[in-house]
Amino acid sequence: MAISERKKKILSAVIEAYISTAEPVGSKTIAETAGLGCSSATIRNELAELVAMGYLEQPHTSAGRVPTPMGYRLYVNELMEKQRLSLEESEEINARLNDRMHELYDTIGDVSKLASQLTDYPAIALTTRSVVTIQRFDLIYVDANTFIIVVMLSNNTVKNKLVRLPVSVDQRMMQRLSSTFNANFTGITEDKITPVLINSTERAVDDTMGLTSVIAAFALEVLTEAETPSSFVAGENMLLNQPEFRDPDKAHRLMRYLSAGGNILPPGMPAADSDEVRVLIGPENVAEELKDSSVVIASYDAGDNMRGLIGVVGPTRMDYSAVAAKLSFLAAGLSKRLGGGEAPPEGMHNKLIIKGDNR
Repeated sequence: MAISERKKKILSAVIEAYISTAEPVGSKTIAETAGLGCSSATIRNELAELVAMGYLEQPHTSAGRVPTPMGYRLYVNELMEKQRLSLEESEEINARLNDRMHELYDTIGDVSKLASQLTDYPAIALTTRSVVTIQRFDLIYVDANTFIIVVMLSNNTVKNKLVRLPVSVDQRMMQRLSSTFNANFTGITEDKITPVLINSTERAVDDTMGLTSVIAAFALEVLTEAETPSSFVAGENMLLNQPEFRDPDKAHRLMRYLSAGGNILPPGMPAADSDEVRVLIGPENVAEELKDSSVVIASYDAGDNMRGLIGVVGPTRMDYSAVAAKLSFLAAGLSKRLGGGEAPPEGMHNKLIIKGDNR
């Protein structure tokens, strides 16, 4: 069923009043604030129809209405006015970024702290790297029972491992293995280092001691570590300030999930791509712990072939426009300072890419 413009205005008024007060919204409030020019009886009828359509719900028979996830989704997709940060807010964020830059280079944890302080919600900061491969293998012979594996990665980092053997190996075998690994294991991604490749390498160098498997296992370990995101959480206790989390069990369940590094991205959603801001509302979140919450996510260029992600978790009643504007500006500022991108203009609009639908 199509939703009329008047219903949209009423829905928007209900959501904005509920965001402000966390209390069910009645027809009298809408009549006083929405400027619709129609009677309270008409507004009551429209509210009843919005309930029937699934955009609102009525907690109790005599109570006002509150938005459903479906109502929030329509609001974010079509009705929400995109906020501009004020000059004062923009200057404050830039000043705090400048104050903290020496710390941001050391730990992405300060990004999550700053995002949490700016929004008054728990925040997660995540760094993700672009595809990493091994560019060079060096196998350094120490003695008959010892050698060192040295690998240089495509991101210019170097990793090494000392290997002690229960059997003797000569220097010529080390040279053969080094040549073969540089010919067949460099410039390929982790998923290409297969048992078939490892077995064929063993046969090619006549390795009967399992050296090929040891070197390949270290290569896989290094590539896995290089591509594993690092995440930091801050402000989990801010959930306790929200009326929706007055139930300690509910609040602590979500706080434990966030503190344990719980994923805020559904499977298949890129961790960070371009400068988009994404919104996930209630049931759109895959994790059971997030079903009663919403997540707003922004990404930034962290430099050195890395992308960063900032995610804020809060009640579905959160002020999406304000949170998105702050995260978008923060992400643009970080991209400028860490990745060499363009500086965010004062009062910039945020770009929203909405995940979910209006079912």
